[in-house]
Amino acid sequence: MEFGSDGERQPLLDGHRVFTAYLIYKNLGVDIVHVPLIGKTYILGIWYVPFAAFVIVSFTNAFNITDGLDGLASGLLMICLIAFGVIAAGSLDTPLSLFISLWLGALIAFLYFNVYPARVFLGDAGALSFGATLAVMGLLTGGIVALVVIGGIFVLEAASSVIQIFGWRVLKRPIFPLAPVHHSFLAIGWEEPKIVMRAWLAGIILSIFGLWLATI
Repeated sequence: MEFGSDGERQPLLDGHRVFTAYLIYKNLGVDIVHVPLIGKTYILGIWYVPFAAFVIVSFTNAFNITDGLDGLASGLLMICLIAFGVIAAGSLDTPLSLFISLWLGALIAFLYFNVYPARVFLGDAGALSFGATLAVMGLLTGGIVALVVIGGIFVLEAASSVIQIFGWRVLKRPIFPLAPVHHSFLAIGWEEPKIVMRAWLAGIILSIFGLWLATI
């Protein structure tokens, strides 16, 4: 079973992402970006809308790229949501904590059928909505840097595809055996469950580091 969407609806989906960014800014009053390590918080004002739209579009596509192995993307999302649940609880944000808890409950049920060998698949519609959810978590907590770290595997998967395209178009040769990077591991003989488990472990480590960043 697969939850999918027609590719012709892509402009509509992009419009929804921009509208979501506007709602976060206008209705929730969120327009800040906190940068840990240097300890600065920037107020973007109306410029927060294109910034948030870029974050949402980037992570929705990154999630969709990552969703290529059974349980890979959904398991990583569960790890990320747990991390953001801790951040929300630490800031006493009850509505956001409840929202994350509901998502986690649904995701755990889905993951039961999505792990190897998967019987249910996200498809484009599911992957894009799940990726948007992850981006919104980072935006609502103001922890964009923490989002990039906590969702680091998604960033790596998307970056590997971009680098591969650069290699073919500019250097006229591939950088990786295959892209996104999880296909490279398949190409060298790793089994699918092994790749997924290693990615989950890396996701846990990155989430711990991201939680630390969110506290400074």
